[in-house]
Amino acid sequence: MSKIKAENFFHVKPENLNCAQAIIKAYQEKFNIPESIISEFRAWGGGRAPNGICGALYAADFLANRYHFAPIRQEFKAKAGAITCLELKREQKTPCVKCVQIVDELIENKLKDNDL
Repeated sequence: MSKIKAENFFHVKPENLNCAQAIIKAYQEKFNIPESIISEFRAWGGGRAPNGICGALYAADFLANRYHFAPIRQEFKAKAGAITCLELKREQKTPCVKCVQIVDELIENKLKDNDL
């Protein structure tokens, strides 16, 4: 069975999850993440994560720390050109859904590398 992609949760009704929530939701089953965590990540989308970091990347940092796989920040910056929401949108012209796709791909690669 193939993994459900995070982009399938991003701004899709009825939940209308933001970028951070979409990443957490995509890995909910794999890591047995409670709905309460997904709800908490409502606060971190739309450029509201600490230091303006991309919400999808912030969610990836959370997963990496909690489930013990290598962070993806450097790889994300190499692919997307920046790590803050403002830079991604204004300077790189990267839509949020693209950030969600990049984060999802990078997490999947880390999980494969670590046999998780």
